[in-house]
Amino acid sequence: MAVIDSLLKGYPLGLIYFNQTPSGQLEVLDGQQRITSFGRFVTDKFAILHNGRETYFSGLDDVLKEKILKSRLVVFVCKGTEPEIKEWFETINIVGVPLNSQERRNAVHSGPFVTAAKAVFSNSQNAAIQKWSHYVRGDVKRQQYLECALDWISRAKGKTIDAYMSQHRFDTSISELENYFNSVIDWVSGLFDTTESMAGLEWGRLYELYHTTPYDRAVLNAHVAELLQDESIGKRANIYEYLLGGEQHPELLEVRIFEESTKKTVYNRQTEQARANGTSNCPLCAIGTGNNRTRIYKLSEMDADHVTAWSKGGATSIDNCQMLCKTHNRAKGNK
Repeated sequence: MAVIDSLLKGYPLGLIYFNQTPSGQLEVLDGQQRITSFGRFVTDKFAILHNGRETYFSGLDDVLKEKILKSRLVVFVCKGTEPEIKEWFETINIVGVPLNSQERRNAVHSGPFVTAAKAVFSNSQNAAIQKWSHYVRGDVKRQQYLECALDWISRAKGKTIDAYMSQHRFDTSISELENYFNSVIDWVSGLFDTTESMAGLEWGRLYELYHTTPYDRAVLNAHVAELLQDESIGKRANIYEYLLGGEQHPELLEVRIFEESTKKTVYNRQTEQARANGTSNCPLCAIGTGNNRTRIYKLSEMDADHVTAWSKGGATSIDNCQMLCKTHNRAKGNK
């Protein structure tokens, strides 16, 4: 562990920032991982490699124990009014302290609610983190799981995260936040068999849109498995929203377009046949009665189209490609 190794060598751990709450309690803003590592090591929660052997704190000689326990930490305590705290954060961010948006919110809205929320959502020892990590992206210690939970419930209530935290700043219970977050997670995990490409999606928004909609789980998951194997799909993460929405918006998936070599091959084939038949190289113009039924379009005047629409099982392959004039291709849509 680098933190303990630094202490044993007498290296400084760097500046640690605290925020002082209205009650006088100190909360860690930056340096939580360093402090946690120190605390867990001196209570024998993990061992380090010392002189080629795994050694716990209790196994060190007394001189090394004392060196660790008497190590000096350089700390800065931020306290003041809400505007002062905001201004302070802007200042330290300019000089390079990497505080993110949720860390700043925690300081501005410090109090019992933040303390209780961090104990659940910023605790890397929370056994639920492993399950949550399938659906939430980020670093627990950098408050990103807490930010996700707050984002979901804030949006559901039509508020910003700041507004929600301000409203509940002095609450001692986070039951509303915790219950809503778990409701979203339980809905997703109970609906889908896989967790592939799920982390970081807007599950709170999707929950609000679709959690009352009945689904046939077997059919839903069969479609998920099929789409995850489809190489035509460019945006795999959007498969879930596409299916939850009744497969009405294939644009979510960014289905792969035909390659230029395929377009040229199909164009040449169609054009050669059209000239031999005295018809247009756009199949839809050729069967019409207008002035374009014998027109030969340039490649730049045509678009590649799925003969059988992708949403109806058509593959993005040369056998399912046809070139249409731009007017007909736009009119064809997804029929």
